[in-house]
Amino acid sequence: MIRNGHGAAGGAERPSPAGRRAVRVWCDGCYDMVHYGHSNQLRQARAMGDYLIVGVHTDEEIAKHKGPPVFTQEERYKMVQAIKWVDEVVPAAPYVTTLETLDKYNCDFCVHGNDITLTVDGRDTYEEVKQAGRYRECKRTQGVSTTDLVGRMLLVTKAHHSSQEMSSEYREYADSFGKCPGGRNPWTGVSQFLQTSQKIIQFASGKEPQPGETVIYVAGAFDLFHIGHVDFLEKVYRLADRPYVIAGLHFDQEVNRYKGKNYPIMNLHERTLSVLACRYVSEVVIGAPYAVTAELLGHFKVDLVCHGKTEIVPDRDGSDPYQEPKRRGIFYQIDSGSDLTTDLIVQRIIKNRLEYEARNQKKEAKELAFLEATRQQEMQLVGEGD
Repeated sequence: MIRNGHGAAGGAERPSPAGRRAVRVWCDGCYDMVHYGHSNQLRQARAMGDYLIVGVHTDEEIAKHKGPPVFTQEERYKMVQAIKWVDEVVPAAPYVTTLETLDKYNCDFCVHGNDITLTVDGRDTYEEVKQAGRYRECKRTQGVSTTDLVGRMLLVTKAHHSSQEMSSEYREYADSFGKCPGGRNPWTGVSQFLQTSQKIIQFASGKEPQPGETVIYVAGAFDLFHIGHVDFLEKVYRLADRPYVIAGLHFDQEVNRYKGKNYPIMNLHERTLSVLACRYVSEVVIGAPYAVTAELLGHFKVDLVCHGKTEIVPDRDGSDPYQEPKRRGIFYQIDSGSDLTTDLIVQRIIKNRLEYEARNQKKEAKELAFLEATRQQEMQLVGEGD
């Protein structure tokens, strides 16, 4: 069991109104390739109670019911732990959610998105808790799925960048990836993410730096936000007693300039939400300049500037983007201790491409069969009621 003792959600149950017991909420899942859709589900779940416990399944359980996970269980536990609305992580949670599990962790109810999760034999994994009235539903985030992200990596086009029109190739992919005979599943399929100011407000802390806090600035792509990023940001966060970490996110075109290929895999709007969900980050600059200038340092009253061990690519004019903080003696290179990069994740996916495509098609076939069975059942009940 892993408790969170810092960050926005902070490890202790929120004070509940006088005389009311704190409401404990349970969520569980694979949390493989954690993205802002997962974070948004956990944000909504946390808002339904005072203390959020998240159960994460093992590699073995996921492989049995769904197919091979992209990330190892240790990586997945760590990713969920870094989401600021999570108070506690339970490793090796059972794939099927039972009343026994809810009672064991003293949880009032469990929360899941309005999609379906099925066992290897096609049964709803939340059947028992639904029947007992200890199930709540939250809205699934439109415009993102693990399936979609995997597809972007395999396609090697730039259609997902924020200023690009959807190409015919990406449109064809969006209509067919993970599709199986019999129609399109509304959950596994691909859709386009639409950023709104409301979504940013929901994810943002809304707090400004306070007197006595150390303002630390970091910049980068933070693409496919992963544990390499988490390890780096945690190290940065621990540099000060009272840190206020600002993450500057570069525009898609800037990232593509220094990363090449079809990077970034996630566009700027998506990367913004992914980073805002991290408990070590207080603020995000959406579309930060590549060079860390005197103006930027002055505007945010920056005390320290940090960068990881990855290569620093020169600016367009050949200059060092960190020359100003280096001149001031406030630049620090941080070794996160993790060798995981966005490139390595993409390599993992490409290496297992056929397995992942087969997994998505199998998952969609199972979900469509469940939908059809539910529809038939409803029609039968309507028929009986006539």
